[in-house]
Amino acid sequence: MNTMTRLPAIALAALPFVAACAPNPASIAAVPMGAGAYSGLTCQDAVNTLNVERANLAALEARQRGAATGDAFSVLLIGVPTSGLTGSNVAGEIGASKGKVLSLEARAAGC
Repeated sequence: MNTMTRLPAIALAALPFVAACAPNPASIAAVPMGAGAYSGLTCQDAVNTLNVERANLAALEARQRGAATGDAFSVLLIGVPTSGLTGSNVAGEIGASKGKVLSLEARAAGC
């Protein structure tokens, strides 16, 4: 078997490992929150909570970028993404945080 016929087979075999890599934060969708999730907050509380959640989201996105970069290197070096093993993939938390930010922005816009 020559190199040209082995290359597609190797790429196909590596696909499950690459697909399991931590996603880029920009590609993670927001988790929908209920329409009135923050309706009980005063305007000031909504703005304060929004600022805290935006800071939380920024920190989570930084962690996720690190996880995605780490996965790229680990797949290159050992063939396996490590973010699932190390717990550095925070995609679910990012989706939830994005949903909170959207709901809080909607609440704050009504002030």
